[in-house]
Amino acid sequence: MTVPAALLAALVDDAGLFPPTALPMDRALARHRADLAAAHPLHTHRFLVPASRLGELRARLEPGDSLALGLIADRGAERLAADCAAVAADPRLRLALAEVPLAAFPGGVREALDALPGDVPVYAEPAARAAYEPLLTELGALERPVGAKLRCGGVRAELFPTAPEVAAWIVACARAGVPFKATAGLHEAVRHTAPATGFRHHGYLNLLLATAAAAGGATTGEVTAVLETEDAARLARRAHALGEAGARAARRLLVSYGSCSTSTPLRQAADLLGAPDTYQEIPV
Repeated sequence: MTVPAALLAALVDDAGLFPPTALPMDRALARHRADLAAAHPLHTHRFLVPASRLGELRARLEPGDSLALGLIADRGAERLAADCAAVAADPRLRLALAEVPLAAFPGGVREALDALPGDVPVYAEPAARAAYEPLLTELGALERPVGAKLRCGGVRAELFPTAPEVAAWIVACARAGVPFKATAGLHEAVRHTAPATGFRHHGYLNLLLATAAAAGGATTGEVTAVLETEDAARLARRAHALGEAGARAARRLLVSYGSCSTSTPLRQAADLLGAPDTYQEIPV
């Protein structure tokens, strides 16, 4: 039995500019070019960049570059329309999606939508971790489909939500019919404690399988149990038994996640699930 192809396809966005890797722009672009050439199916081949670094990005591009951008709208509504115009004016760039940190948008998600092209997928990140339910209700009622963004970690321990908190988020998204992206701390497949920091990291395989459970109607407690599983073999068995329909239901809900490493997710998918690993990452 093999893992359903839909479970892992186009899962990993390139977040090499972000901590803890935080590559310089030239090295992040060099790595991304290598990823594009390798064309691994687990990669989305989207390059995540803050709007505040667009000028730096464009200065480092080469004539033959062709990048699909995930634009992090960190400069607020006043600059967002100009940022989108700058992307549209550069033939080497395409705006593939926008991530909107609502802490930078006092007017809320509608303020951001007014500044964005209507055909660009949008994911809104709540200004506070505990304030997502009103946002999901609002997103579910919009005429334009808008997803949400879940932050799973960061550079400080308090930025890592607990498994019950993540489970509640996933179940709420499933009930509201709102897809989500995830970010931060998810480059490894299985839940673990990082030796260097002592931070408890969520695993991307845990997150995928928890999302599949929520999409199938599991309770918050059942979803929490999947997120808390640290037995890699147990998770692998669950993934192999999921089935194509279950995998597709999970991925309709969990669209992708940003990883500062673009090689670790691939190696671990190969080791744990037998997914193909034809990728060679340049040293960073």
